[in-house]
Amino acid sequence: MKGIVVTLLVVLAMATFVARPSEAVITCGQVQASLSQCIGYLMQGGTPSVECCAGVKSLKDLTQSQSDRQAACECLKKAAADHPNIKPDAASDLPKKCGVPSSVPISPTVNCQK
Repeated sequence: MKGIVVTLLVVLAMATFVARPSEAVITCGQVQASLSQCIGYLMQGGTPSVECCAGVKSLKDLTQSQSDRQAACECLKKAAADHPNIKPDAASDLPKKCGVPSSVPISPTVNCQK
């Protein structure tokens, strides 16, 4: 009986290590594709399109792990710095206007490690 218990514990321990999914890191290409329909809104403000909001939701779905959120944040930070014509208020309001809670800010000055 003791041998069976030990064997079960070993099998459970191995299953725990094997079953852990590796954390895939989102690419900047995926981030850009998700928000490509938002360019007009980000530069002009107003109301984001349905397609833009679908992209915001898609980005949220792609950034479930902390490493994915940090990687997406770095991509958005670089994109915001490269496009100074993006309105900061429009960028920060985008998730709220789309009704999507987001922890990935769009800003050239954000600390993505937090």
